This record gives sequence, structure tokens and C-alpha cells, in this order.
Amino acid sequence: MAFSTQNDDNDVISEINITPLVDVMLVLLVAFIVTAPLMTNAVKVNLPKTATTQAPENRRPVSVTVDAASKVYLDRKEIGAEALGTELKALRTDNPELTLHLQADQDVPYKSVAKVMAVIERAGGTRLAVITASQ
Repeated sequence: MAFSTQNDDNDVISEINITPLVDVMLVLLVAFIVTAPLMTNAVKVNLPKTATTQAPENRRPVSVTVDAASKVYLDRKEIGAEALGTELKALRTDNPELTLHLQADQDVPYKSVAKVMAVIERAGGTRLAVITASQ
């Protein structure tokens, strides 16, 4: 839209028209405002409020490994299936909140893994994570 003035010398106006830029930015702003709530995948819950507590100690979990030859390891140290129970009971006396990570080779028969899990349960292990590889 051009305005004519009294001194119309047919000069070129060298100003930048920012109106289209502002229009595009407003459209993008509205698009982001509308789509932002849809991008969250969290379940909405109202958490109860409690007194502030101290964070638990960050203790390293104990690793129990069964290799392809059905040998049992406790933190990279080979141990017999019979001795595993006594070792775990000793560790539980030091730390009642003991966390165990069970790793088993994919070629190990389930029977061997089930025996190790039974030993862990008899030793009083209540926190067990079975470690697998992601695809």
C-alpha cells in the first residue's frame, strides 16, 4: 500500500515490511501453544504432600551372573551355587535393602537361572532386577 505525498519524486522506499514476518511468527506461536500439551506422554496424577525426607544412600547393586557354561558369579567372582546363598545372607546382614542384578547368558537353560533365582529367594533377596539387552 503506497501513500502519495506532496513531494512525490518517484523515489524508491527502502524500508523493510515486517508485517508478513509478524504474521508468520504469530501463526507459529499459536501452533506451538496448541501442540505443546499433546506432546507430553506422562500420566497425570496428584501426588500427596509429605514431610521432606533424606534421600536414601546410593549403594551399588550386587551383580549375580550366570554365564553360558552355567557358572555363577557374584560381582565378577566365580562362586558355587551352594555358596551363593551364604554370601547373599552375609551381604543382607550388612545391607537389608540389598538390590541384586541378575544377568544370564541367552544360551543358558532356564533350569540354571531358576535355580539361582531360588537361591536368591531363600537367601531373603526381595529386590531383584533381571538385566536384559535392548534390541
